[in-house]
Amino acid sequence: MRPLQEIHAEIDRESARRAGLWQALSQAHDPAVSTELKAVNVQLDELWHEHRQTRATMRFGAREAIIVRARQEERLERAA
Repeated sequence: MRPLQEIHAEIDRESARRAGLWQALSQAHDPAVSTELKAVNVQLDELWHEHRQTRATMRFGAREAIIVRARQEERLERAA
């Protein structure tokens, strides 16, 4: 799990790159720039997903630990 600051820095770099690509596309349509823009958008989506996942892990703990706790609670409820 990467630190949030590192993820934010990469999001900022990719966002600046995307802005430059939009600027290039506004001047003239270029299929290569358009393809690169789509790739940058996919990368940004993945980075934001990683950001959300990291924040959730920091707040609630590891996914596996949450599942273990939920199963324990479920067993206790069934036993009661």
